[in-house]
Amino acid sequence: MLPNKSIKRTSIPKELQNTSRTVLGEKFAELHRQLQETDKSMLVIIDGWESSGKGFLLKDLTRELDPKHYEVAVFNETVLQDEKRPYLYRFFMRSPKRGQIVFFDRSFYYELFHNLDIKEKRLDHLLHDISFVEKALHDDDTLVLKFFIHQTKDEMADRIKDLSDKPDYDALATKDDQHQLENYKAYRKHFSNILEKTNSEDIPWHILYVDGQKDQSREALKISIDKLEQWLAADLTRPAQKDFLSGLETSVAPLSQINHSVTLSETDYELEKEDLQQQAADLLYKAYKMNKGVIVAYEGSDAAGKGGNYQRLTRLMDPRGYDVSTVSAPNAEETSHHYLWRFYRDFPSLGRMTIFDRTWYGRVLVERIENFTPTYRWQEAYDEINQMEHNLTEQNYLLLKYLIVIDKDTQYDRFMGREKDPDKQYKITEEDWRNRDKFDEYVQAMNDMVLKTSTPEAPWKLISGVDKRHARIAVLKDFIQRMEAFLDKK
Repeated sequence: MLPNKSIKRTSIPKELQNTSRTVLGEKFAELHRQLQETDKSMLVIIDGWESSGKGFLLKDLTRELDPKHYEVAVFNETVLQDEKRPYLYRFFMRSPKRGQIVFFDRSFYYELFHNLDIKEKRLDHLLHDISFVEKALHDDDTLVLKFFIHQTKDEMADRIKDLSDKPDYDALATKDDQHQLENYKAYRKHFSNILEKTNSEDIPWHILYVDGQKDQSREALKISIDKLEQWLAADLTRPAQKDFLSGLETSVAPLSQINHSVTLSETDYELEKEDLQQQAADLLYKAYKMNKGVIVAYEGSDAAGKGGNYQRLTRLMDPRGYDVSTVSAPNAEETSHHYLWRFYRDFPSLGRMTIFDRTWYGRVLVERIENFTPTYRWQEAYDEINQMEHNLTEQNYLLLKYLIVIDKDTQYDRFMGREKDPDKQYKITEEDWRNRDKFDEYVQAMNDMVLKTSTPEAPWKLISGVDKRHARIAVLKDFIQRMEAFLDKK
């Protein structure tokens, strides 16, 4: 991937050499203003050898831009807070909003580039995670541009020597610079391996390897201008995938297998409940002590009893150890980001639990049925969700997904009961009645969701909510069983 060590730096075309960096910067700024009027965005990743001029390049790329509409995120080390979050959390949270450019100084790749001792299996796993984020942003209309600044060993040595003469040398050149220089051959091989594995047709690496930092900036600005011009002009809509659900129609519909006749007497419920709740509380405390995270996701029919269910689950838990995230229609800030952004924001740190009352599956349920999202985007969401959940379960998180379902008659009775009870009228809205008209469509969408996203590492647990006592005990028992297996796993 990197130029052969025998190849020397090249010069950029004469025409570009004679072009002012200010003129290029102003052209980039003009395109930036056009970007602000669209639903598209841009992420620029700047990485490379230490002492190679990343800071110089970053200044030239940004100096003509309006600071209100771009951000620079620096990823030169993992802080303690980030270490307790999902690996992709800090990258997703700093991803660009629509109309915005974000520059990653160093980026996802920084710690991987600097870790010569990382095992190949671990490296491949993290690179797979990174590629997932890049593709998810790209598919959500974000131009992802990646620059890697290359230099020879002699050039690096000269650069470090020049920096050593400056009064703020300690800030400009660190032990990482010297370590790379002393182990140049090993780092070069390591960098090439990472660059090759994360180079794709849609999101390629642009290797900057030209004479002089000013020409390096000119080349990067020209690439940025050309790519952004193309991105702004492109129609990024994609056709819906034909026969996307082919084969699912002939599969056994998961919801049709739910037994709605199961019941639990109040006596048996009271006999079991408190002991199970105490076991659940003890297991959550154990997860805290072991620094493991828990995510509980609830989906299902309206009025199926999801809220009452997780209230019984958490009844004896220490409230300092968990949060409940109630998902409603996204606000303006949330819709300006990738749809997974607001869920990454609310995922728990290790040692804690978050319960989601409604989830990221809204993408393939309400957004699909109400046509809030283009068909091609909710079709792509299944794979994005599976990959996100895989990332979480690989990082000391247990993901529990409960689908609580009731039949149409039960839902009608509960809606009517809410309307007649003054203490429950806040639970029923016109939207609930409108959604009821699409009951069968939601059943089909939930069937498709289960068939496409119930994986060995994050399976769906389907439960009848017709008898609320049965549903509450079923979740408590499953929570305990899965938590015990999770906490015992080495």
